[in-house]
Amino acid sequence: MFRSHTNGELSLQHLNEEVTLSGWVQTIRDKGFMIWIDLRDRYGITQLVFDQDRSPAELMENAKKLGREFVIQVTGKVIERVSKNPNIPTGEIEILVEKLEVLNESQLPPFTIEDETDGGEELRMKYRYLDIRRAPVRDKLIFRHKMAQKVRNYLSDEGFIEVETPVLIKSTPEGARDFVVPSRMNPGQFYALPQSPQTFKQLLMVGGMDKYFQIVKCFRDEDLRADRQPEFTQIDCEMAFVEQEDVMNVFEGMTKTLIKDITGQEFGTFPRMTFADAMQKYGNDKPDIRFGMEFVELNDLVKGKDFKIFDDAELVVGINVEGCADYTRKQIDELVDWVKRPQIGASGMIWAKFQNDGVKTSSVNKFYNEEDLAKIIEKFGAKEGDLMLILSGNEHKVRTQLSALRMELGNRLGLRKGDVFAPLWVVDFPLLEFDEESGRYHAMHHPFTSPKPEDIHLLETAPGKARANAYDMVLNGNEIGGGSIRIFDKDLQSRMFDLLGFSKEEAEAQFGFLMNAFKYGAPPHGGLAFGFDRLVAILDGNEVIRDYIAFPKNNSGRDVMIDAPAAIADEQLDELELQLNLKA
Repeated sequence: MFRSHTNGELSLQHLNEEVTLSGWVQTIRDKGFMIWIDLRDRYGITQLVFDQDRSPAELMENAKKLGREFVIQVTGKVIERVSKNPNIPTGEIEILVEKLEVLNESQLPPFTIEDETDGGEELRMKYRYLDIRRAPVRDKLIFRHKMAQKVRNYLSDEGFIEVETPVLIKSTPEGARDFVVPSRMNPGQFYALPQSPQTFKQLLMVGGMDKYFQIVKCFRDEDLRADRQPEFTQIDCEMAFVEQEDVMNVFEGMTKTLIKDITGQEFGTFPRMTFADAMQKYGNDKPDIRFGMEFVELNDLVKGKDFKIFDDAELVVGINVEGCADYTRKQIDELVDWVKRPQIGASGMIWAKFQNDGVKTSSVNKFYNEEDLAKIIEKFGAKEGDLMLILSGNEHKVRTQLSALRMELGNRLGLRKGDVFAPLWVVDFPLLEFDEESGRYHAMHHPFTSPKPEDIHLLETAPGKARANAYDMVLNGNEIGGGSIRIFDKDLQSRMFDLLGFSKEEAEAQFGFLMNAFKYGAPPHGGLAFGFDRLVAILDGNEVIRDYIAFPKNNSGRDVMIDAPAAIADEQLDELELQLNLKA
């Protein structure tokens, strides 16, 4: 037996018991006549003590030879600590060691394995197995585990059945790029890794499963950000004989349950916002409504004043930043530089202040007199002490730029608090979006999304105006889940493929199996998929999903720990009947 207890469970009630513990040496404090060692495992830390007055000389010498991260086993007596540590559960006791065995020595680790480490992110990713020993990483993985349990329990209680779907599937042209896998037994042919189990969960509805879920790995070969990974996890769900309200009610209930279980916060009915309103008020379809700064459009007030930047703009729009009229010129210039960065792309920024002394001023006083400025400030609904920031240009671009500025200010002003939650539904998305480059429509969500019943007639006359029977759940400025009512009528699905530019042959080659299934009595059905990594991160008060994945990839899609992706041997290429022809 390597241990009788873990390093997180001993207390004063165990006084004078003989115990055996195992773990890693975290810290060593050697005073010569006395040695203290913090012994760590997944469950916590226990202090060990070696005392020259009470410990044999050989034991003291062996203790002096220990190094950080040595794996050891000790046997000893639980005694009361003189200097107690109220910050850890075992802080009232220590172990007077009677026996020490080194189970495995360790090289000096490349960074300190403590809550506050000196290791940079890339270094910690290379040695992720060491990083996982740190409490902050360990606790995030445990939190993820508990979340998965709660999700499974909730959905099981709601009558959902967990069904696994294939990982080696067929490549489809919609959405992000697929990861592809060559087939040795079928030379020249390839599997794809699923971007989602979309068609399979629809087939499960055709199969009569009625309520399906899966906590499933998905794969997308796309450019990465801090909050994206090439492989990620979804809570994937589908229901038969449902309308939009049925689906939304189930998963609003699940989200309420998770938030209450984890934070104690209770919510009533989640607010709803149309896609059009979200874009007009916040410039994106996943608004963070924990704070204000709604967009204010100014075209009717600022054009025709000989200020070319506004006169030539398709849209002039701004936000009111409450209480920031005391921003210095240096602070405002820094914001101007921020919006002019290539990632944002604005050409500049105009500001106006309603100062605490009642004075109204702006960076364009030359073009707008006091009366003009008063009307602009009134439209913002500003009060004394407020700062207004204004962008102009192409409507789509300027909304995106102002949205980024709003979120940046939310961060800088401490308005995006991790322990405050603001969920909402965004509904009434466009069904299609027209791509000028390809000259055809693309599905806003995916080709199986149903149009709203009252908009089906628009598919013949004005497809771009049709709304999708789709819904996204947004939490704290992040889309955490999205879904739709699916097309279950084969004729309507065929019409959708036509609109998306699929020939009959292409549609048959890509989705013939689904269309054939619809011939055998497909029920009305719909579903939703949550981004599990992101949901876990947000409910733990964070936003970067990488911290909640055991072995994440970096921003280049590389696993620097195992050095993947990597070249494969010529023999493997020969088996696959593949030949590399890499571009220079």
